[in-house]
Amino acid sequence: MSYFVDENGYYGEFGGAYIPEMLYPNVEELRQKYVTIMQEASFQKEFKSLLKEYVGRPTPLYFAKRLSEKYNTKIYLKREDLCHTGAHKVNNTIGQILMAKRLGKTRIIAETGAGQHGVATATVCALMGLECIVYMGEIDIARQAPNVARMKMLGAKVVPALSGSRTLKDATNEAIRDWINNPVDTHYIIGSVVGPHPYPDMVARFQSVISEEIKTQLLEKENTENPDYVIACVGGGSNAAGAFYHYLDEESVQLIAVEAAGLGVDSGESAATSVLGKEGIIHGSRTLLMQTKDGQITEPYSISAGLDYPGVGPLHAHLCKSKRAEFISITDDEAMQAGLELCKLEGIIPAIESSHALAVFNMKKFKEDDVVVLNLSGRGDKDLDTYIKYFRL
Repeated sequence: MSYFVDENGYYGEFGGAYIPEMLYPNVEELRQKYVTIMQEASFQKEFKSLLKEYVGRPTPLYFAKRLSEKYNTKIYLKREDLCHTGAHKVNNTIGQILMAKRLGKTRIIAETGAGQHGVATATVCALMGLECIVYMGEIDIARQAPNVARMKMLGAKVVPALSGSRTLKDATNEAIRDWINNPVDTHYIIGSVVGPHPYPDMVARFQSVISEEIKTQLLEKENTENPDYVIACVGGGSNAAGAFYHYLDEESVQLIAVEAAGLGVDSGESAATSVLGKEGIIHGSRTLLMQTKDGQITEPYSISAGLDYPGVGPLHAHLCKSKRAEFISITDDEAMQAGLELCKLEGIIPAIESSHALAVFNMKKFKEDDVVVLNLSGRGDKDLDTYIKYFRL
């Protein structure tokens, strides 16, 4: 079984491009050209140079000594929180802004939940001198105020999504409407491995720098390229796709995807797609999706603005259904406690998204000689207000 996308844009039975006719030219242009453009020597040279000189890659693979001692296993943290802009999101926006320029686009739109993708998009638009419009749910704007301020400082226009749950799903809807209305000059930088083909594959390829570096760094530290486990949080799933990418066909490497259970999987306030989702179509692809019996999308909930998406990328839906990856659901409380534990044991304040991944160590027992790599997808600066309120700091 292959875990990579096929020529029709599917991962097993998930994926494809279910789009309005008016978007067909945009998506088809991208589908026909993205691989060729990405493989051009000049593209690779510019992409790698910006990742090194601007983003600050490679990010460290840090042996978390005190965390490892507590859980009696070898825990390495892939420090995506040390990227410029504070998360892994910039790996993809650098790649897509270079793609947009080669396609002759002059206007960039994006959606954002936690704000990290919005900041990363605004950053590369400022870098390249392109117009930037970011759609963000009204609720997320309120709970991620520092990131909204960053986007505005970087010259982006932040447009609130006022419909539905006023979170990431609705911001994505607004961005797609914009793209339909501005098909010629606009490129839509999707921030996760979601959306119509070729977006899930393109974003995963740009994020695959994460697992590429893990292999090199682990060889140096443990004399093997392959860990026993790779753990990453999953909303749409781009950081997980990047961390898993070079291990997808390495069956000896166990993959763990961590979702937001919110107030509990059965509470009605959750975002645990692997448990609650059924096959359906959202934002242009066939995937696992939280929905009612008559096919209406169920509103997701998580304390983390980056994980409250009602679906999951088609790659992850395939990994879930094929059982290539183990999916674990973590509640708000479990995530917040795990985040605080990392602060106190390692002096690192993680994003609440990453805290969900860290909570796995309280849920699952690892062997003493297991090598466990956890993708620390972002830093907690953006979440300080949520941490303050939760812990009454």
